[in-house]
Amino acid sequence: MLEKIFKLKEHNTSVKTEIIAGITTFMTMAYILAVNPSVLGDAGMDGTAVLLATCIASFIGTICMALSANLPFVLSAGMGLNAYLAYTVVGVMGYHWQVALLAVFVEGLIFIVLSLTNVREAIFDAIPLNLKKGVSVGIGIFIAFIGLQNSKLVIANSSTLVSITNFTKDFHSAGICALLTVIGLFITVILYIKQVPGSILIGILATWIIGMLCQVTGLYVPNVKTGYYSLFPTFAMTDFSKLGETFGKCFQYDLNKVGIVNFIIVVFSFLFVDLFDTLGTLVGVSTKANMLDENGKLPGIKPALLSDAIATTAGAVLGTSTVTTFVESSSGVAAGGRTGLTAIVSGFLFLISMFFAPIFTAIPSFATAPALIMVGFLMFGAITDIKFTDDNMTEAVPAYLCIISMPLFYSISEGISIGIISYVILNLICGKAKKITPLMYILAILFILKYAFL
Repeated sequence: MLEKIFKLKEHNTSVKTEIIAGITTFMTMAYILAVNPSVLGDAGMDGTAVLLATCIASFIGTICMALSANLPFVLSAGMGLNAYLAYTVVGVMGYHWQVALLAVFVEGLIFIVLSLTNVREAIFDAIPLNLKKGVSVGIGIFIAFIGLQNSKLVIANSSTLVSITNFTKDFHSAGICALLTVIGLFITVILYIKQVPGSILIGILATWIIGMLCQVTGLYVPNVKTGYYSLFPTFAMTDFSKLGETFGKCFQYDLNKVGIVNFIIVVFSFLFVDLFDTLGTLVGVSTKANMLDENGKLPGIKPALLSDAIATTAGAVLGTSTVTTFVESSSGVAAGGRTGLTAIVSGFLFLISMFFAPIFTAIPSFATAPALIMVGFLMFGAITDIKFTDDNMTEAVPAYLCIISMPLFYSISEGISIGIISYVILNLICGKAKKITPLMYILAILFILKYAFL
């Protein structure tokens, strides 16, 4: 039966190999079950509800990917996209998380329509490659910056805006947490260099365990008043009723309080970031697995994109940020995964994880911070693909502006808009208008209008 569904022999693989690959992929991306509740929790969402929503949405998207596209790609709540929801839409723009989820839901519906046609690939092709790489790098730095803040390694400073923490001040709370993040980062990096499967997840757990040992020895002292809680988890049953705190809430907010123009901008920003994230990951992982055809295209990309869109829509209703294909799927591919059976295994592991929600949601921010910093590094690697040469300045400068804008303005959308506007202006004035696609003109005008009227 499995042979008939997944064509294992045709892809030169076996059930055993696919199962191992599925477990490997899950191990490398299971950190999202600790990170996503932490990130979206900063937006005011219930941690347990977010974890349950993430597990179910990941399962739905991954199963769709496996059965419709027969690809070994696994989906979950995207890093960068969750940060955009929590720290830009809610934190900077000041909208309620229900509005953000509604924007994600609308984005998902739009992508379902676009995925049924060739429009999504056409949009992707219209964006300059260097700018695509710049978006990936910028998001990576932004995510790393969030990790540094969450761990209290980076703190506010009235003179320089930000600075490194004073490790000796409040050592038994903030100081030791910052130090544990540094230790956890080294653990994660060393494991990753040694190609240990699940290095990011192991790094999170190891940092957490060391933290608990610090609490036992008195190096870490809980103080509920200042937000430093006991590091020991409660081994209780998952409260599945918590899902009701986010399920369907995206439909229970009055958009008149937001304004239709503002809402459209938020939707568009999600669309833009998700577009790069999904297509870029699909192409990148497929290249590693030698799945691209002679024309550099991925057979079955349309059902793959549709799976992503369906998962995003379902995730918004359940209560989580945009669901997308994870670049960590490459770890399963490296382990020999070549078919949807790999994805099936990972999908069911996400579903089983719901029963361990109290453990995942108890993981402290200093333990998940190394994961954020490490994921930022992996995304930063795309900078080597940007050509910073004199003959390529009209593309390199917009990519550079896009990169530095995201962390410095604390907004992914600002980086994207500045990158596009600068690209159009520089190429237009420097006599390279032929390089600019009609879509880029439209995007640039829309972003300029945003700054002019909002």
